[in-house]
Parts: sequence; C-alpha cells; structure tokens
Amino acid sequence: MRVLAILLMAVISLPLFAADKSRNYIPMIGDSAPSFTAESTHGTINFPSDYGKNWKIVFSHPRDFTPVCSTEILELANLQKEFDKLDVSIIVLSTDDLETHFRWKEALEEINFKNRGKKKISFPLIDDRNYAVSDLYGMSHPNAERGNNIRGVFFIDRNNKIRASYFYPVEVGRNSAEIIRTLKALQKTDDDFNVKTPADWQEGEPVMVGFPNPLMLENMKLPGSIYFKYSWFMVYWNNEE
Repeated sequence: MRVLAILLMAVISLPLFAADKSRNYIPMIGDSAPSFTAESTHGTINFPSDYGKNWKIVFSHPRDFTPVCSTEILELANLQKEFDKLDVSIIVLSTDDLETHFRWKEALEEINFKNRGKKKISFPLIDDRNYAVSDLYGMSHPNAERGNNIRGVFFIDRNNKIRASYFYPVEVGRNSAEIIRTLKALQKTDDDFNVKTPADWQEGEPVMVGFPNPLMLENMKLPGSIYFKYSWFMVYWNNEE
C-alpha cells in the first residue's frame, strides 16, 4: 500500500515538474519565434503573423511602473522613428494586466524625459499576467521568484527566425543604442551576401568577408582596392564607398 501511494504521488507530481521545466527553455538563434495570441494596448495580437515580413523585437519587463523599465520604455518611444526607418516592429510585454498597462502608458506619456519633450508610446504593451509568453520564450527562470527576472530581448527577422537575444538583470537598464546597432548589423549581414560585422561595427564602416574568393584577393593588390586585410583570416570589404 505504501509503495502504491509513493507511485501515485510521483505520477501526480510529474506534470507539475514538466511544466516547470518548460520555463527553463530559451528559444535559440535560428529557432522559429514561438507564436502566441495575447491582449495588448493595441487590442488582440497574433504574433508573429500580424507583423508580416517586418523585423520584430520583443522586449520583456517584470512589472509596470518599475523605475528601470520605465526609462527603457521612454528610450524606445524616443527611437520610434528610427525603428520605423529600419522596418522593425516593437512588442513589449509585462506581467501586469491590461488596465495597469494603460495607466503606465498614460503616466509615461506625461514625462518630459531628458528634456526631449513628451513622447507617445505607439508600440503595444502585452498583458502577460499568466506568464504564458514569458514561459514560451524562456524568460522566467524556474529557480527565481515569478516576475523577478523577465528581462529578455529577442530579435526576430523577416522569416520569423530568432537572430539574437539578450538577457539583463532587473537592476541594469538595457542599452538602446546597442539594440539599434545589433539590428543594423543583422540587417547588413542579411542584405549583403557573405559579409560579417566586426567588433564594435557601426553603420557605414567596413564589413568583413567570411570567405574571400580569388577575385577579391586579386583586387586587394590593386591601388585603391575596396578590400584590405589585417591577416589572411581577417579580410575587410569597404562596401560603403
């Protein structure tokens, strides 16, 4: 009887353990972006299908009205025109409910942050009070208190593949300039065949050639060549000229 009771407890506990383990899976670079349907300040969102061939960046926040996250939302709002120019859609999720999202949005739009003037928040804030999206994207660590470490950033390309991701602790604000730089670098490597971006690359700077062909190597010997190298394994292409 005792053995039966132990087995029964094990069977009952198994689904809970499996569900908890699912929180620990983070979609990796190259994976398809997990799809979801959620309510937001822009109505019901079917992600990623609602965004077509746009690039997409998903930002997650633990709670509304938290100080660090509030500065991040304001920085994103300030960069809205830049995101539009890069053909990227911003999606923000937080584990508070929709009513709280609307109050947070309204409060943020009244702040003159860094003397830039008040900014409208034109991207949606997703209601993730049940942690469905947070768990789907592995943004809630199973050994942490719920909501305390949901601080992920996912870059998703036109084909709905995850191309990069960052995770930050709750006490450190994300760098919006690096988010823009990463996005531009990803788009550059997509748009120009066989190129890579070196460390600290900025838009307009030379890119690297992963596998230079013989024509490139011959061209490198000519005066004013658009190709140059630091070593045989570090070949650059100044393709912005």
